[in-house]
Amino acid sequence: MSSRTWQRPPQWFTEDMTRDVVLDMGWGRLVFGQTFSDQRDVVDALRAEETGERDIAMYVREPQVLVGLAPHELFMDPSITFRLPLARYRAPKDRNPDVFVRMVRERAELDEVNRIYAACGMVVSDVDVMWANHRTRTFTYLVAEDTRTGAVVGTVTGVDHVLAFGDPDQGASLWCLASDPQVAPRGTGEALVRVLAERYVARGRAILDLSVMHDNAGAITLYRRLGFRPAAPVVVKRKNPINRPLFSPQPEGLGDLNPYARIIADEALRRGVRVEVTDAPSGEMRLTYAGRSLLTRESLSELTSAVAMSRCDDKRVTRRLLAGRGVRVPRAVELAQDPLRDSAGLAACERLVDETGPVVVKPARGEQGKGITVGVRGGDELREAVAEAAAHCPDVLVEELVAGQDLRIVVIDHEVVAAAVRRPAAVIGTGTDDIRTLVGAQSRRRQAATGGESSIPLDATTEAVVRDAGYALDDVLPRGQRLEVRRTANLHTGGTIDDVTDDLHPDLLDAAVAASRAIGIPVTGLDFLVPDVSGPDHVVIEANERPGLANHSPRPTAQRFLDLLFPETRRQPGTPDQG
Repeated sequence: MSSRTWQRPPQWFTEDMTRDVVLDMGWGRLVFGQTFSDQRDVVDALRAEETGERDIAMYVREPQVLVGLAPHELFMDPSITFRLPLARYRAPKDRNPDVFVRMVRERAELDEVNRIYAACGMVVSDVDVMWANHRTRTFTYLVAEDTRTGAVVGTVTGVDHVLAFGDPDQGASLWCLASDPQVAPRGTGEALVRVLAERYVARGRAILDLSVMHDNAGAITLYRRLGFRPAAPVVVKRKNPINRPLFSPQPEGLGDLNPYARIIADEALRRGVRVEVTDAPSGEMRLTYAGRSLLTRESLSELTSAVAMSRCDDKRVTRRLLAGRGVRVPRAVELAQDPLRDSAGLAACERLVDETGPVVVKPARGEQGKGITVGVRGGDELREAVAEAAAHCPDVLVEELVAGQDLRIVVIDHEVVAAAVRRPAAVIGTGTDDIRTLVGAQSRRRQAATGGESSIPLDATTEAVVRDAGYALDDVLPRGQRLEVRRTANLHTGGTIDDVTDDLHPDLLDAAVAASRAIGIPVTGLDFLVPDVSGPDHVVIEANERPGLANHSPRPTAQRFLDLLFPETRRQPGTPDQG
């Protein structure tokens, strides 16, 4: 039992319980071990796990006996059960004004729940199952709204054990706590846990349990602060590809990989591909399957030729190749080495400004947005921007500034796999915090969400963007007001990303494939500027030979990358991708 896990309770204590209870959660099933009289039936229940899902057996009596019945199929999860005695729960004196927690109101909101699951690297759930569950009192699906924007930014699920199987311990459990790593206000997780606990207090429940991975320090700190304490129940799971990292020895250095390499390593391991981390800081790995090996550095592999890589590296070459294939590119002027002395080139840049308006000045070779200045209007401003770009590369490209959304399309094996609109780093006013504080908080949130890959610099560019919007860094931003604090949508400087794969106009799909073929590259991230992703108008501004696949979850970018490298491991049609 939830409070008597290590001893067999008397028959009178359990005689009113429903027997052999298994609840479908959409991402997998909860198997309530205390409702089974025969351990072999628990084994059979776990064996019925669906491909791509993750079943969990909780409150198993003598879990070591259960695992011993099927040691090649089952394992004890390295998680900790935490329990909150609800009689001791105390509501906070002050509520977080930026977060409002409520029940799910309509089915479409469950798509937002899945979006948040995917953003947090969790297994996404079957919306039909969640919606059917939501219409019963056994399940509680809560979402958190950002009161400044109205956006859904967090979720948690509760299960009432009394309604599920007549739990004599008057218990309930918490599952799938998640908050949007890009935009959720601070304290979103705490607000969700508190509201769920308060709902079960109102129902007269005695305890609220949850299971958390032993190394999830942030979540454990939150639960302890709210009064949860470790409890006895142990979780048992079935050995499957999703759970492999929990029961199988992991390659040395795997934990040191950044998110862009880790997503590829995890997919490789799920397929039985051997992973050898050869240089963790750069994300370099050797992948081996059936005697065939390939070196990869994040999404760059030995299948990408040096010529294709050089074509992406030099934006001038990229432009010429794409234009030659009929792909639209912006008007531009190329400045050769020592560009500040290229009087003819600078004069051509001034003419470009006169004809098109503000321009973008960028190094001909470079990445991560370094050395790029947007909105240059000529004169001394042009010379300063050219000098900044030349500090990163002696060759400089000056392009017309095309208005539109910053669209990244990922093409693998000349097929579009994912597309997302990238937005510059922005903060939302609280009405009490100054802009400097808001930027710092959002930067820390982006760092945590990307393993340190993304942050917002508090530098001269940020200060200039804020100043151009009519503010200073020490000004308090009005509540609910959104302020962009960077000019470019680069993810390394705090930009965010919204999936638009299903909304792309066919002309954009055709242009992306044509561009990948023009460069002759098997994996690329193409940067478009478009007035509307559902329309045909566009220009392509550059191609990236090493796109960040982790930025496009839940799109199957890593799966398609492994299909390219090792086609013999490709999943059969009809087999779901695993999140």
